[in-house]
Amino acid sequence: MNPLSQRLLKMVDGLNFKDFVAFLSAFSAKANMEQKIALIFKVYDSDGNGKISFNDILEVLQDLSGVFMSNEQREKVLIQVLKEAGYTRESYLMLDDFIKVFGNSGLKLEVEVPVD
Repeated sequence: MNPLSQRLLKMVDGLNFKDFVAFLSAFSAKANMEQKIALIFKVYDSDGNGKISFNDILEVLQDLSGVFMSNEQREKVLIQVLKEAGYTRESYLMLDDFIKVFGNSGLKLEVEVPVD
């Protein structure tokens, strides 16, 4: 199973119906950019403390890159990306930081759900 899928499943585990529907709303075409960014933030905030650390991002990067990158390569890339964004390895990213970065990026945050 895809490691990111496992993260999403962990996020919905134990949700009541109302919270589950709210979770799914971020995948809707009608969801605004802020709702989508908030979901991405929650994926990165694996411990749920409301802030994202270097290690939180590193875990997701590991899930995304798998065996195609070494831990050293991932750390080097992440340090450079954070530096270019004005952050350090010791910085914590808050939801407002994510909204600022992703909201002005011009990215289209769309999700395709395959139906088999």
